[in-house]
Amino acid sequence: MEIDDSVSIQPFTGQKASIATILCATCGAPIDGSTGVAMCYDCIKLNVDISSGIQREATIHFCRGCDRWLQPPNHWVAAALESRELLALCLRRLRGLTKVRIIDASFIWTEPHSKRIKVKITVQQEAFESTILQQSFEVEYVVAYHQCPDCAKSYTANTWRACVQVRQKVPHKRTFLYLEQLILKHNAHRDTVNIREAKDGLDFFYSQRNHATKMVDFLAAVAPVRSQKSSELISTDIHTSTKSYKFTYSIEIVPICKDDLVCIPLKMARTLGNIPPLLLCNRIGNSIHLLDPNTLQVTDITTNVYWRAPFSSLADVSSLVEFIVLDIEPLGATHGKHVLADVTVARASDMASNNNTYLVRTHLGGILHPGDSALGYHITGANLNNEHFAELERNAPDRIPDVILVKKSYPRKKKNKSRAWKLQRMAKDESEMLPRKQDQERAERDYEMFLRDVEEDAELRGTLALYKNTRKNPPSGTRMEGVEKTGDEMDVEETDEDDDEEGLPEIGMDELLDEFDELNVRDHDEV
Repeated sequence: MEIDDSVSIQPFTGQKASIATILCATCGAPIDGSTGVAMCYDCIKLNVDISSGIQREATIHFCRGCDRWLQPPNHWVAAALESRELLALCLRRLRGLTKVRIIDASFIWTEPHSKRIKVKITVQQEAFESTILQQSFEVEYVVAYHQCPDCAKSYTANTWRACVQVRQKVPHKRTFLYLEQLILKHNAHRDTVNIREAKDGLDFFYSQRNHATKMVDFLAAVAPVRSQKSSELISTDIHTSTKSYKFTYSIEIVPICKDDLVCIPLKMARTLGNIPPLLLCNRIGNSIHLLDPNTLQVTDITTNVYWRAPFSSLADVSSLVEFIVLDIEPLGATHGKHVLADVTVARASDMASNNNTYLVRTHLGGILHPGDSALGYHITGANLNNEHFAELERNAPDRIPDVILVKKSYPRKKKNKSRAWKLQRMAKDESEMLPRKQDQERAERDYEMFLRDVEEDAELRGTLALYKNTRKNPPSGTRMEGVEKTGDEMDVEETDEDDDEEGLPEIGMDELLDEFDELNVRDHDEV
């Protein structure tokens, strides 16, 4: 049996093997020669530029119409200055960034009007084997203005793809003034290409069909409407069977407005809890809210119920007559803000000629006092042409009162009354035919009546956006004779006539919003 000879093992001393060093070919500093690189790290940074293939200047396109930036080839994105979205857009515009690794990128401040955007970029790349370099450099972008296709369509006629036509067959514009404020508050008009004023309504134009359907859904949520859709074939491709259509949505708002007097059919009155047929329209939402001033009974008529048996208003606010309250006796019954009371009134025009008085029951017992003025419908002295009212006269003439009071009338003897608030208006095009002088006067009168309703009705104010009036010296010649100034006009003169308007409702500053500027919103005096 053979035995291997023992092999002696030398203990580990911990000394490293000697490393061969060479001198740097540029500066002569000793470096590791096993790497195969003839230059030190500092000389490599001075002689090698890893960002040589990256652009130092570039151009980005900006649309001033919609504040969007072009992302090639044809996509437009919205981005604020010095935002992450704009930084990503700028980095995508540079050629050569795919060959390096981006470590950091940030904006360098420039003047907003300089049309220049500067970005500092830090990149990293392996220059030689096991030699990684990191460099920082600046890139300057030139902002070039370019109109996007959507804005180009908005300035070109007949380029829309969908149209929403909103109509209401009433002799005033108060409903559309209220609808306009709701659209502005919820920014429902942001996708419109153009807004045009037409007879009895407004036309909204859109570049896409889905934007029009969103507006139709919004209108159905805030007003009692019915809609119809139609399409028109524009062009067709026989090779690919591709067709192009234009869509039109016809929206009809019920011809009933706030404070209107209505006489509903007797059959409908029985189905609504046997409510009296002669009612006041208390409020308009996505349904019609009616109130019986004799019993404070309320009911809602939905859109489907109304269009199954449509009816028109018996009288509107243009038929209101001023009455003077001589005596009032509350009856104790209440419903929300309404208080039932018996009131003795007389026509203001008859105070000097006769002593005719009327004892009526009203829902305004909480705000009326002897000596106040109230507006109401004088049914006895009115010629009302309505089939449902004629049927009521035949079947139940004792249920028709002589007078129906609608609201309290506040004294407004001071002309050019200043308002500390104002409403925003939409920028819309007028119709092709120029408005007549009487139409302009009627529009100003309707707007003034709407402003008064906003002042007097706190519930109505809660659904609108009111802004602080910051104008100091408004124009004095933009007012129609006999009509007070609109909500965005200020009168700096102080007189002693303030006592004449004592009791007029005022809007607190806590209900007002700060004024802002928007591309498609402007003040009433610029319309």
